[in-house]
Amino acid sequence: MGDIRTKEVNDLLRVLATLQDEDTIFALLEDMFTIREIRETSQRLAVARLLSEGKSYASIEETTGASATTIARVSKCLSYGTGGYKAALATLEAKGEKE
Repeated sequence: MGDIRTKEVNDLLRVLATLQDEDTIFALLEDMFTIREIRETSQRLAVARLLSEGKSYASIEETTGASATTIARVSKCLSYGTGGYKAALATLEAKGEKE
């Protein structure tokens, strides 16, 4: 996975870390990704939130429309990943944005 951290990826990270206005960030997402990609990516965060709340796969599938494969992948990342989902969920919790 180390080969993914290119100069271009670092540039994107720098931009995302600097932007603070949600409308500007959304405009960037709209320009960079398809609507489907935005929805699928945000769905994964919703799945992570529900998994962290102890919800069942069936409940998450029904609530989010995510496939069992997607739910399993997110679950694996929550358990064995690099901590990105946990950091994102902590950010949402700190901002009081529980579902």
